[in-house]
Amino acid sequence: MASFLIIRLLRWTAGLFLILFVTYGMMFYGAGDPIRMMFIQGEDFDSEDEVVMLALRKKYGLDEPFLVQFGNYLNNLFRGDWGRSIRLQVDRPVLDIVKFRLPISMQLGFAATVIGAVVGISLGVIAALYHNRWLDRLIISTVLFINGIPIFVVGPMLLLLLVLQLKLINVPYGWSGLFHIDAALPVAVISISILPIIVRQTRSAMLEIKSQLYVRTARAKGVPEFWIIMRHMMRPMLTPVVTTLGLVMIGLINGSLIVELIFNIPGFGLLTIEGIKKVDYPIIMAVAVVGTLIIFISNFLVDIIYPILDPRVRAQ
Repeated sequence: MASFLIIRLLRWTAGLFLILFVTYGMMFYGAGDPIRMMFIQGEDFDSEDEVVMLALRKKYGLDEPFLVQFGNYLNNLFRGDWGRSIRLQVDRPVLDIVKFRLPISMQLGFAATVIGAVVGISLGVIAALYHNRWLDRLIISTVLFINGIPIFVVGPMLLLLLVLQLKLINVPYGWSGLFHIDAALPVAVISISILPIIVRQTRSAMLEIKSQLYVRTARAKGVPEFWIIMRHMMRPMLTPVVTTLGLVMIGLINGSLIVELIFNIPGFGLLTIEGIKKVDYPIIMAVAVVGTLIIFISNFLVDIIYPILDPRVRAQ
């Protein structure tokens, strides 16, 4: 176990360094000068004063060559200093912004993953058990229909239905906590977007397991169908589904920007849009750091769950 963790840690360190290097290089050579953008977009500046711009570049360490800037960034990052926002929330520590924004997206992503997993796995199992029957066709047809609707269409459609037509809720806007009524619609929209992936993966895995010899043997012994499903089919079926859920949750936390934009939720996805729009180097780098760490941690959790679900992996 120790060697496994050491190897993973070394891979993560190298991967994080490479991602940060590429991201910083793309910003330095292609994203534009955030200080000059202040003047171009007229944010409290009337003209492009070169003296002021040089002073601001020196203040934020943007007057150095690329390798020097990147080295300074890494040195500060390892000391816990993520830098200060240049344009989004001027001079506010980026770490404070991330601490406020990230938990919101994590709550949305986690809640949507749990709901999507419970509903999706249940529907996938039912579809596999009634393979090629009307119930299977109904579930798959519904899933394909949902999959064809973009998430930026699902949100406004539910708003029209629930707010204007049925008048069940008020217009959800902003963030008042996961258990507030306003969070129900964003969570539902995200859950609907991931439902087709989970249903299809579960159905496919279940159909493959149904044809295994140990399942046929259990039926030949007269074991009740319920216990065959729970004891012999669920655990091996969950192995590929867990992988899918890990990837799904990564995408939800990092990529829920459309939902956050529609409902004006100040989460991590909206922070990504704002940072890129403002060409705020520290914000963009923070997004890269957090996104990479989320991927690493999610994959690590999946690797831990694998041996629990599949004894063959534990034996290896």
